Amino acid sequence: MKQTLLYSTIGIGLLFISYSVVNGNMQSNDSPHEVFRVDLDSEFNTLIWSDEFNGTGEIDSEKWFHQTQLPPGGSWWGGLIQHYTNREENTYLKDGYLYLNAKKEKFEDQGETKYYTSARLNSKFAFTYGKVAVRAKMPEGVGTWPAIWMLNKNIDEDGAYWDNKGFGKVKWPKCGEIDILEHWGKNQNYVSSAVHNGSSYGYNVQNLGGQKVTDVAKEFHIYTLEWTEDKMTFSVDGVEHFRYNPTTKNLSTWPYDSDYYFIFNVAIEPDIHSEFIESAMVVDYIRVYQ
Repeated sequence: MKQTLLYSTIGIGLLFISYSVVNGNMQSNDSPHEVFRVDLDSEFNTLIWSDEFNGTGEIDSEKWFHQTQLPPGGSWWGGLIQHYTNREENTYLKDGYLYLNAKKEKFEDQGETKYYTSARLNSKFAFTYGKVAVRAKMPEGVGTWPAIWMLNKNIDEDGAYWDNKGFGKVKWPKCGEIDILEHWGKNQNYVSSAVHNGSSYGYNVQNLGGQKVTDVAKEFHIYTLEWTEDKMTFSVDGVEHFRYNPTTKNLSTWPYDSDYYFIFNVAIEPDIHSEFIESAMVVDYIRVYQ
C-alpha cells in the first residue's frame, strides 16, 4: 500500500513538473525574471512565439525590424518631435532585457534635424487570436509616450515592415489598431489600453480604458491582452481594466479577424520637460499563446 502511494505521489509530481516546464511556470531561484503564469481558465495556453531578449548588444533581426522612415511632412503623426533610429544607442539588449532608449540629442536623418531620438520596432511575426503577455517597465519624464501595440499587417504605411513586404492595402484606421499599453509621462502611473477602427479612432477614440498602477517606471508589470473572435480583454498583473466586445461586428467595428503584428516604441511629445536627458522602456519578455 505504501509502495503504491509512493508511486502515485511521484507520478503526480512528475506530471506537475512536466506541465510546468511546458507552460513556462518553472524558474530557478537565482533568476531575476518573473514568469508569466498560464491561466488555466484561458483557452490560450500553448506558447507559439516569444522573445526573452537574452544576449547583449543588437536585437534579434530575425524577429524585429527598425521602422525609421518618416511619414510625409517630415514628422511622426501627432506633432511628435523624435527621430526613430536603428542605432544601438536607442535599441539594445543587456542583462536579459530589451532597452528602447529615448535620448535628448541633435540628430539629422532624411533631411530633417530633430533634437530627440528613440526607437520603433515592428515584429516580423503576426497572428490572429491569442493571449499576449509583456513584462515591462516604462520610461520616466513628462513628454515621454511609450507604447506596446499592434497593427493589422495589411496597413498601407510606407516604411513599415509588412508594407515593405507588399501587404499594405488598407489605410489607418480602417485597418484596425490594438493598443495593449500606452503611458504618458505627464500622467505618471496611469496606463491605458484602446482599440482604433473605422468607428472610433484618433483623438475621438471612445473604446478605451485604463488603471493606476504602482510605480510603472521602477517596477516591472505584466501587460496582457486576450483576443478571441468575439472580444478583447486588457489587464495589468491580472487586473482587467478594459474589454472590447461590440454588439455589432462589421468592417467598421471589428477589423480584428486577421493577422496583426507588434510595435514597441517610445515617442517624444512637444511638451517634453526641458531637463529630460534620456530614459528607456525596458522589456523583460513578450510571449504569445494560442
